Amino acid sequence: MSAAVGTRPTAERDDPPPPRPRARTPVRSVRRWLPWGLLAPGLLVIGGLLLFPLGRVVWLSFQHYELKNIYTGETNYNWGANYLDLLSEPYLWQVVLPNTVVFAVFAVGGTVAVGTLVALLLRSLGPVARTIVISCVMVAWAMPAVTGTYVWIWIFDVDRGVVRNALTALGLLGPDGFNWFADRLWFYAIVVLNVIHHGFPFVAVTVLAGLLTIPRELYEAALIDGAGAWQRFWYVTVPTIRPVFAVVTILSTIWDFKVFAQVYLMPGGSGGNQEVFNLGVWSYIRSFSHQSYGMGSAIAVMLTLLLLAITIVYLRALFREDELR
Repeated sequence: MSAAVGTRPTAERDDPPPPRPRARTPVRSVRRWLPWGLLAPGLLVIGGLLLFPLGRVVWLSFQHYELKNIYTGETNYNWGANYLDLLSEPYLWQVVLPNTVVFAVFAVGGTVAVGTLVALLLRSLGPVARTIVISCVMVAWAMPAVTGTYVWIWIFDVDRGVVRNALTALGLLGPDGFNWFADRLWFYAIVVLNVIHHGFPFVAVTVLAGLLTIPRELYEAALIDGAGAWQRFWYVTVPTIRPVFAVVTILSTIWDFKVFAQVYLMPGGSGGNQEVFNLGVWSYIRSFSHQSYGMGSAIAVMLTLLLLAITIVYLRALFREDELR
């Protein structure tokens, strides 16, 4: 009895000792850090080309930095005064911010809508016709923004524009014509057309790539259930390639919020008409026309933060919807 009490059970006595952690060999350490070593050159280039200018802009935004500071090299920190002046400026809230946000909403929505319609058209075409249409569409994408902007300026020219001649021939416009670029609404309507024309090919090609991955069985099942064309698109196409729509929407939002050339090159957009400035043009005008580099940098930082906030909100909403499904 005493021997049984003093002895531990066999299973407990024969338990193997816990395994000892392996010592990290030099080969394992090298394999762990090898990917970072391969990425290091690219990361350094990105850091030099992107992060350093961004840091420089943020640094300037906390200074009263003008043309004389470039010559003297002196720094005049005012810390958050530029941001306080910017946020208390009525011109920001009444003109610049509405121009930027409302224009971006219409431009992004129009670009994604037109690009999606073109992608649906391309999917329904045969290989030869699809190649021809894609080649024609790529011409609009390959055209530089400056060239495309001057084409639209020529189309809506006050004296000899295509639109002016057509409306005059139809009797809808008098001999005096109409200056489309002097009116804030018409100015941005032309800019929206310009941006959609230049941006929809990217959306079309990207969405087409997603459409070609959808199995035909899904559409056949929807047809058997009696789904119409709109129902097949909304309940089959959109959920299946939702990540593709997310990518093109986010990229279009980033591009359209910081549109510069399409606004600056329009008549009045370079400073003649202050009612048509957006954040990008206003930052440029304050920096290089008024030599107020600190305030211009603060406007640029505000634009960057606005873009970051919109992207984060959109991604959170997208991920939350995926979690609920």
